[in-house]
Amino acid sequence: MDYRKVQMLAEKFEQTFGSREGLMCARAPGRVNLIGEHTDYNGGFVMPMGVDREVRFLFRPVEAGPVRVWAENTGEWDEFSLGEIEHNPRQAWANYVRGVAVMLQEEGYPPAPVEGIICGDVPIGAGLSSSAALEVACAKAYCSASGQEPDSRRLALLCQRAENEFVGVNCGIMDQFIAVHARSKHALLLDCRSLEHEQLPLDTSRVRVVVCNTMVHHELGSSAYNERRATCERAARLIGEHEEGVKQLRDVTPEILQRHGELLGETAYRRCRHVVSENLRTLRAADALKEADYEEFGHLMYDSHDSLRADYEVSCDELDLMVALARKREGCYGARMVGGGFGGCTVNLVEAQRAGAFCEAVARAYEARTGIKPEVYECVASEGAGVERC
Repeated sequence: MDYRKVQMLAEKFEQTFGSREGLMCARAPGRVNLIGEHTDYNGGFVMPMGVDREVRFLFRPVEAGPVRVWAENTGEWDEFSLGEIEHNPRQAWANYVRGVAVMLQEEGYPPAPVEGIICGDVPIGAGLSSSAALEVACAKAYCSASGQEPDSRRLALLCQRAENEFVGVNCGIMDQFIAVHARSKHALLLDCRSLEHEQLPLDTSRVRVVVCNTMVHHELGSSAYNERRATCERAARLIGEHEEGVKQLRDVTPEILQRHGELLGETAYRRCRHVVSENLRTLRAADALKEADYEEFGHLMYDSHDSLRADYEVSCDELDLMVALARKREGCYGARMVGGGFGGCTVNLVEAQRAGAFCEAVARAYEARTGIKPEVYECVASEGAGVERC
């Protein structure tokens, strides 16, 4: 977030709460997932990186009383007592703030009451995980105020619990984990079951990561996400009744999947085929990144998109068009949809010296075809969450 924007928020905090005394700022980045889509909740592998768009929570502890938060993006207040936290049916964003407080209490890290302002420049509904950035920024603020904080792994897990159990979205661990563990100039290979992870270098002198926001989000996204997750979990149980050691689709090889195609039925088989093949692609992509083989990495990105479109069926016309336009541009190694699907963004790996021309050409061509002006921007791999004085 722009430094001047943070200073403006600090001024607004002073106007709203009377002074800047004790003012702190918790921040957490959004993320873009280079490859490994819809694998996280199946115990598989993902490769996200933090981006230079983030949520900031300007806050200070208060001795007693409720949590009071102003959401700058929506222009709304939320206020609640830490002794009695209920779901807010009117303001969706507030349930992330409340849910994190609930989970900290249940995990033995009781949050202290705070007052503050939340603001972010992570696009909402674009597949860049604004929700996880909000959760992690809130967790950092609460823990800083109370002086008690779990280790980074546990912090990510309790933020995931907040989204699963309080907000009601069955997300995997990837988004919260990268918001905490992101590292500048690196992507992260994450095993979503063991949470073992490896930092992978991105040579920014050679390549840039470009995000293209289609500016559309089709309504069936949330229900389709939950339906596909349920299909995968049901398929893993069915296969596990016949194959020793299969607990999640992570444990299924292409050979095992092929043996049980008739048992699953056509649709479930195709859903599983995406997950199984995407795990293999992600591991191959990690090897390619270690060798700085960006051409191979790009081919795997295109294959990932084709699988998400044909087998997992979570793409849409606008995403397919954005990938097709990227394929035509000289200097683009690879492109794919990112996030839950049915709209949002694509991620593109582009030669560094051609990134500017790529952004302009793709944006112009997309607008000409759809009448929609997209957001297209280079992303810098950024650091994970932190707290600093304002």
